[in-house]
Amino acid sequence: MTFLASLNPQQREAVTHTEGPLLLLAGAGSGKTRVVVSRIAYLILEKGVAPESILGVTFTNKAAGEMRERVRCLLDEHGLSGGAMPSVSTFHSFCVRLLRRFGAPLAELRPGFATNFLVFDESDQAAVVKAACREIGSDAEGIKPKTVLGAISRAKNQNRPGTELHGKDQAESVVLNRIYQSYRKALLEANALDFDDLLLEAACLLESFDDIREALQARYRYLLVDEFQDTNRPQYEIMRLLSGRRPNVCVVGDEDQAIYSWRGADIGNILGFELDFPSAQVIRLEQNYRSTRSILKAATAVVERNKKRKGKRLWTDGPEGDRPVVFRASDGYAEARYVTREIGRLLDEDPEMRVGVLYRTNAQSRLFEEVLRQEGRDFLLVGGVAFYQRAEVKDLLAYLRVAVSPDDAVSLRRIVNVPARGIGKSTLERLHELASSEAISLRRAIEEAVDRGLLAARARTALDRFRQLMAELREQVRTDDLDSVLEWVFERTGYRNMLESDESAESRSRVENVKELIVAAREAVERGDSVEEFLDHAALVADSDGIDQAAPILLMTLHNAKGLEFPAVAMVGMEETLLPHARSLDAGEDAIEEERRLCYVGMTRARRHLWLTCAESRRQYGGGSAEPMLPSRFLGEIPEELVDDRSTSLPRDQSSHMFRTAGRWSDDTEPAPLARRSGLVATAGIETHDSVSAVAGFFKDRGIAVDLPARNSPPAAVRPPLRARRLPKSPSRHAPKLGQALKELRRQGPFARGTRVRHQKFGIGVVERREGEGPNAKLSVYFKNYGLKKLVAGYANLREV
Repeated sequence: MTFLASLNPQQREAVTHTEGPLLLLAGAGSGKTRVVVSRIAYLILEKGVAPESILGVTFTNKAAGEMRERVRCLLDEHGLSGGAMPSVSTFHSFCVRLLRRFGAPLAELRPGFATNFLVFDESDQAAVVKAACREIGSDAEGIKPKTVLGAISRAKNQNRPGTELHGKDQAESVVLNRIYQSYRKALLEANALDFDDLLLEAACLLESFDDIREALQARYRYLLVDEFQDTNRPQYEIMRLLSGRRPNVCVVGDEDQAIYSWRGADIGNILGFELDFPSAQVIRLEQNYRSTRSILKAATAVVERNKKRKGKRLWTDGPEGDRPVVFRASDGYAEARYVTREIGRLLDEDPEMRVGVLYRTNAQSRLFEEVLRQEGRDFLLVGGVAFYQRAEVKDLLAYLRVAVSPDDAVSLRRIVNVPARGIGKSTLERLHELASSEAISLRRAIEEAVDRGLLAARARTALDRFRQLMAELREQVRTDDLDSVLEWVFERTGYRNMLESDESAESRSRVENVKELIVAAREAVERGDSVEEFLDHAALVADSDGIDQAAPILLMTLHNAKGLEFPAVAMVGMEETLLPHARSLDAGEDAIEEERRLCYVGMTRARRHLWLTCAESRRQYGGGSAEPMLPSRFLGEIPEELVDDRSTSLPRDQSSHMFRTAGRWSDDTEPAPLARRSGLVATAGIETHDSVSAVAGFFKDRGIAVDLPARNSPPAAVRPPLRARRLPKSPSRHAPKLGQALKELRRQGPFARGTRVRHQKFGIGVVERREGEGPNAKLSVYFKNYGLKKLVAGYANLREV
């Protein structure tokens, strides 16, 4: 077959190994999608497997769509156009279809379950939690919906949906579980499932009903799971249950790109695959077709530090290419200007060039947005409000959802007074009280309030009109096409008039969004989708599905960049407490390893050009004085000869050594806390000669001489940087000075950003921000079990760890 001839030996082996379990370790840029598509085509064309007997699952609609299209093209080339196609979808989409078609028996185990359920996305979930917090009242003050939802999701991802949630103390645990119970009740009343429920209910269905499981095993004789390192426990169980006694299951993944533990992914699934499938063959795809040798060498040097990995080493027969450029700017603006200038140079040379600017957190985009605009460069910011999350789109969809599921309180609350129809906040509060006291749904509360005259006449009239409107809408849904129903909602509810009466550019844009929604509905009608299927699609589509890689410059987080590639990449903000993030520093070695994998993912997005940049100092959280920043330890893990260090803010020999020093933190005797407190090579924040002397003594003990400024030298912001040079190796004579330095720095209490501290009540935390000096310094400290706390250094009784 022609497509086999274009594969390398390992790829060909992976394609032709069709019987039995297979673990395919596919390194970054190793042609994974090509192998997966070729494997599906090989099963159909060479092995005679019926297309409908093949099931492929992945994580994004975009990946699933690309896979389907490439399989179709390959089959077309071999004369099988227009025939049946294998099933390729996301995990969640597969589970929705499974539950709608086969899920009815679940009602025996889950009272109230029905196959015409709604799917609640993240914003719907947050609305439920907020409503629960309002009902609970003052006891729920200070508890963030995101915290509650994270705890719920963690319990479900570990296959423990019914377990209790645990807060920082007994009182908070009680409140969390009250919210959880209200959350579960609200979903049940609305006949809704959240994303985690889709997986759990599908796994329960397969586990509990032998006939359904065996029928699906007989249908899907060949199972393929993409991005296996990103699976959580319920997804793993679904895969295991579908694979049957003679598993022809191929899992494809890369443990070095496992970066989603925060949303439940379990790296143990890929590391321990052979325990559940002892006969599994393991094939490694190590030839990289994306990046230059220089980039691969640097990225490999970083990820090889991790202990939790199966082990592979990427290589390429491509060009050596330019070494990754390392640049340390004086501050955040200087970093943004440097990166913009380098990007501009490349784009001027090659207008077809595409560049990804990658950072750890969304907040880091601001400086780059500002400088790129100043320079007149076009860019696309990834991570804005996705189409199906825009207010006007959510509003119209909410009308549809209430028509389909009248007891959906989340959607009902959203639309009951949008557009405004005289149903105010006090009326809604009365309705919620009625619903709670009589244990009825919000819809029933509206009916009772109108029929029994429980509200003022004006409120009753408004509610009765709304009730009649929804009755008309249910009739429209029953008789008309979906696009016509949405047009009816847009007109009949007064939504169009509300938007068009405001002549602002924003309102015009919102009208265009509604029109685009109606276009999407028309396409759904042409596909033959039902209203429920259209709502499923709107809830399940991911932000990353809409990324336009054709933009000349894309700004995005490292997590969003997963699965993408660019001719040129700038990884920015490579500093301790940013990458690795501050919250990983006190969370154990597993958290640091995941941050290292995140760094590796970013580096391997680059084909030909890679910049790794950081700043000596940076303003955090939009104000305050500039704080000294340390180079990321990951920069120090790249051998000097593999990078081109173009830092201009420090002498060449000094800047190179400081990156090396950062990389050896884990091997030295506690240099990191002292380095964080002192500001290391950046003299910003070191305002006294004595404290600089203490730092000098610390570095001298490690073979580095530091030339000190005079006692009356100008402030750190304007004086030249410290000069450093290597000293001949000799037995340490400065151990006492290290202790003196620690005492001096503790006495001054600077608590520089990144310092690990212990609090009598909150335990161990990491300083994320410091404003001011001495005992009056204001500190923002993140504690693992208590979140971010604002403290005053002189009163908090903090001890550095």
